[in-house]
Amino acid sequence: MTQPLHPDLPDEALIRAMAAGTEDALQELHRRYARLLYSLGHRMLRQTDDVESCVQDTFMNAWRHAARFDPARASAKTWLVSIAHHRFLQELRDRPDTPLEIEEWDAPTPAPDADAQVMAQHAVHALDDAQRHLVELAYYRGYSHSELAILTGLPVGTVKSRLRSAIDRMRSHLGRPS
Repeated sequence: MTQPLHPDLPDEALIRAMAAGTEDALQELHRRYARLLYSLGHRMLRQTDDVESCVQDTFMNAWRHAARFDPARASAKTWLVSIAHHRFLQELRDRPDTPLEIEEWDAPTPAPDADAQVMAQHAVHALDDAQRHLVELAYYRGYSHSELAILTGLPVGTVKSRLRSAIDRMRSHLGRPS
């Protein structure tokens, strides 16, 4: 019988435990972050079955690749969100083309953490309309830099620099270094 995990164990320790094959660590990470990933998934995909499948895939990918996690590169939360985001984007790419108006897919989705939601909204609202539009298209719709250049009529270099500027502005607004 394995020793139960302490509920206050840091996320990074849970990932190390997952890499060692401890299923309870996976369950605890799921308890901590599934709502956040579902929220992001619903905002991007809008179809519950697809979201559920992608979130399950996210945790299975985290389980399989836990040994590759490097806390020097990202927090556990960021790592999980990144895995989920890539999975959601793949799901979007695999769908037949069904255009959505930006107002349709950009409806607010309640976040599991009210403070984080308020902070994120403030950071996004700190952007000008053009920056906000680029960030939303790149992050939530999954457009690449070259696709954004075609959509906006801007050179790729301009798209990249405007996105970088927008991210830096959001970080600054959140009080985080660039």
